[in-house]
Amino acid sequence: MDNRLKTAGLLGQEVADRVTSDNGTIVIPQRLDGIIQNRLKFFNLDEYMCIMIANEKGQFLFSMPNLPQDKLSKKLTPDLAEPTDKRYMAVNTPIFNEQGVKIGQVTLLQSKKSLTYSPNEIILVVVLLSTLIISGWLTIYWLSRKLSRPIQLVADAAKQIRAGNYDVNLDIDTREQEITELVQSFEEMAQRLKQLEEWRALSLAGVTHELKTPVTSIKGLVMAVREEVVTQDEAKEFLDIALKESDRMERMIADLLDYNAFTSGSVEIQSDRLHLQLLISEIAYQWKITHESYPVDMILDLPEEPLYTMGDSLRIQQIFVNLLNNGLQAVDKSIPIQFRIRMYAEQQYVHVEVTDNGTGVAPEDQSHIFERFYRGDCKKRSVRGLGLGLTYSQLLARAQGGELRLRQSSSAGSTFALQLPR
Repeated sequence: MDNRLKTAGLLGQEVADRVTSDNGTIVIPQRLDGIIQNRLKFFNLDEYMCIMIANEKGQFLFSMPNLPQDKLSKKLTPDLAEPTDKRYMAVNTPIFNEQGVKIGQVTLLQSKKSLTYSPNEIILVVVLLSTLIISGWLTIYWLSRKLSRPIQLVADAAKQIRAGNYDVNLDIDTREQEITELVQSFEEMAQRLKQLEEWRALSLAGVTHELKTPVTSIKGLVMAVREEVVTQDEAKEFLDIALKESDRMERMIADLLDYNAFTSGSVEIQSDRLHLQLLISEIAYQWKITHESYPVDMILDLPEEPLYTMGDSLRIQQIFVNLLNNGLQAVDKSIPIQFRIRMYAEQQYVHVEVTDNGTGVAPEDQSHIFERFYRGDCKKRSVRGLGLGLTYSQLLARAQGGELRLRQSSSAGSTFALQLPR
């Protein structure tokens, strides 16, 4: 504001110099209007300011814009020192003759608002703001188009997956890390879904085959007896085989039902304080009684100090029965069958290891044995089942805050370790 007042003062001084004549009177040049207009543009002043020239008697000799005397006199106080309208500010420049006597004054009236913001500055600010707004809008539009294309491709790929087509190839070249990670994650998800779908189809086929085989066998055996293809002792043998096949099928269906019940959340897990030595001893005793037809040597290596856990005795029994049954299936029946159950405490957990003297788990199968429906090639040929026993057992262990792992396996046998919280 001070700079504008000084500039207005310089303009007033120039006008005062131009209207002073040699004889000491005020003479208005013919082209004073044009000169003032040029100076207003040069000094970047408000072209709507009012410039007035008055003599020593207070008579107005010139005004720009051109106004009558009565209107000019109303703009200033009687002494011509201040504007009557407080919204304006007056810059007065005295006019002196050669003897230094004041013979008049030049008054520049300008609004206080224009002193703060000039029209050109306001226009410049408006132009800059408009440019910024347009540039911002164009930038946002360009970015949205750039980002929307890969997102649209991902959305189209999701529709493909929903239709059952998992072969998704998103050929998207983008420098945005977030978009790249989104595309990579989506492609990995599509591949995983494809694997799961293939696995589901294979698992369904495997389950169907495993359940169909004993049904076919039972049907053939019963028909042979009914048609009297076999009689007396041989017929009894056929019926015994049919009963064994029905038992196997019953166990497979029970495994499938147990697994489905657990994954659907309908299996309740109790949390009771259990004396593990007593529980493990009872489980081993009961299992040995039900398998009296096999010469089983059961070795219990249990500590004398009582060890307790918070868990469900029924679910723990299911885990051990599964481990013992698997071990029995893996043992060559031509050699003595031996199980060793070892228990020890370590930090906040109780560990129970079940070791058999079976043929072991093949190295290529060891990382997959806890996957549902997984059965190694060797086991597929020798034992019928669905491949859910270890999966279900591990889920039961985890539901009680523990874990079930394969500790080691070789041709001399396998060791499974159950970990339970103390």
